[in-house]
Amino acid sequence: MSKIRTWLNESIYLAPLSPACKMCAQGAKLVVLITGQCPASCFYCPLSFEKGGTDRIFADEWELDHENDTEKLIQEATYIDAKGAGITGGDPLIVWQRTCKYISLLKDAFGSSFHIHLYTSGLQNAEHIDDLVDAGLDEIRFHPTPSHWSNMQNSSLCSVIEHTASLAVDTALEIPILPEKKQEILALIQWGNQQELQWINMNELEFSERNAEALTAKHCTVKDDISAAVKGSQECAYDILERVANKDLDIGVHYCSSSFKDGVQLTNRIKRRARHVAQPHEIISDDGTLLRGVVYSSHESLLHLRARIQQEFQIADEHIVVNSKKQRIELALWILETIATHLKEKGYDCFLVEEYPTADGLEVERVPLPL
Repeated sequence: MSKIRTWLNESIYLAPLSPACKMCAQGAKLVVLITGQCPASCFYCPLSFEKGGTDRIFADEWELDHENDTEKLIQEATYIDAKGAGITGGDPLIVWQRTCKYISLLKDAFGSSFHIHLYTSGLQNAEHIDDLVDAGLDEIRFHPTPSHWSNMQNSSLCSVIEHTASLAVDTALEIPILPEKKQEILALIQWGNQQELQWINMNELEFSERNAEALTAKHCTVKDDISAAVKGSQECAYDILERVANKDLDIGVHYCSSSFKDGVQLTNRIKRRARHVAQPHEIISDDGTLLRGVVYSSHESLLHLRARIQQEFQIADEHIVVNSKKQRIELALWILETIATHLKEKGYDCFLVEEYPTADGLEVERVPLPL
């Protein structure tokens, strides 16, 4: 009987599974982009042009104004009822002092059980890993370059990982599944097992705006019309797990699919946030997005328009607000649906708007009203 366990949205694994992965599946991990700077130059890096190479900080989609703008960090964790945080980049070791500060801050705010893991290439400031562990880091995931997957003993990262494995922190590897590197990945898993690492996470390779040119140059294509995942990456991962399933290995092996990240991790996280940030005039959809009615005017001040609509249709204060940032009136969708025809006749543009409940309020869909 196969030891492979089927999980969520095509993800599979061989136990043990990282506590961080379990929390991610619940949407309970705060994602902290602590810097976009990184000493590695991985051709498959998915980080956007907007963030990559810059020293910007994000708590999920909420950008911190500066390093000491930690109120947003704590607020975002509270909004999603976070049980832990994943610190990513760039490379967190580039700003190791900031990383230590944030680890300590999160542990102080939410307790010692708040699980914190981070990702690093280990190419710079690796001597400060001890400081991160002392600050309370629970798990560190190293990202070796593909050129060393089959000969880690010759990599400068080897001694760093060996030292980290001796500390009071779960030590793991995380890599993308490059379909042409199957044998190298099998060798890396074997090496990780020999080093007594806890697990290796293998991510489905995906196209992004930043890596699209490099992946296309390597003749990669998308696996279907609705996914950014690379064709052959998932098949490679499944074959790798089949090959190692019956070996006497102690290391956990987890394949994380692209659809898991979008359909499980992100969806559950925005559902958690929506429960905290939704206003009385907003409806939470089954996917965790917010549905609201929206009115635009090009010839009247928003405050005047709000007052006139509210008075004319006897709308409660909590069901109609001015969004000055987006220059619009927002009101309960169930109300706008009944008065949209009247407002349209007076020259106002009315819409059903669906947006993420995230700090950036990304718009998903806009439907003109009346239908």
